[in-house]
Amino acid sequence: MIQVGDKLPAATLMEYVEVEGNGCSIGPNPVDVAKATAGKTIALFALPGAFTPTCSAKHVPGYVEQFDAFKAAGVDEIWCVSVNDAFVMGAWARDQKTGDKVRMLGDGDAAFAKATGLTLDLTGKGLGLRSNRYSMLVKDGVVKTLNIEGPGKFEVSDAATLLAQAKAA
Repeated sequence: MIQVGDKLPAATLMEYVEVEGNGCSIGPNPVDVAKATAGKTIALFALPGAFTPTCSAKHVPGYVEQFDAFKAAGVDEIWCVSVNDAFVMGAWARDQKTGDKVRMLGDGDAAFAKATGLTLDLTGKGLGLRSNRYSMLVKDGVVKTLNIEGPGKFEVSDAATLLAQAKAA
């Protein structure tokens, strides 16, 4: 399992882009994790799936609401990663009104979740392999803080916990 001090694994996440610009076509675009985190501070939170009740009611809105505070604490970007495809993540972004505040990144085949060792097997519930709920502060691709949520909990992956850590960093 990934730990504080480790580099994020080499992986490609997918992002749905609705507006053409900067040479990007509309639709799913690959995001190379190493390149996208180079020289940046990223507040990254991962969730088991898009449109889940707790994640839609608490997690994503909390990060959207705290966007300015994260920026003031030196965070360059906020990422939401989930084992969904880019189209689902794009629809969830519209539903949650994330705008330019939270990048909604799909880990469709769970490659990133597997590489971090932060998987949640929900096969018995018909949901397959998902990501654990967690948050981390990443600087230049290196994990500086890591908060892993226990089953059925909502204690450490919320925006307030990670924001406090970003302010202390």
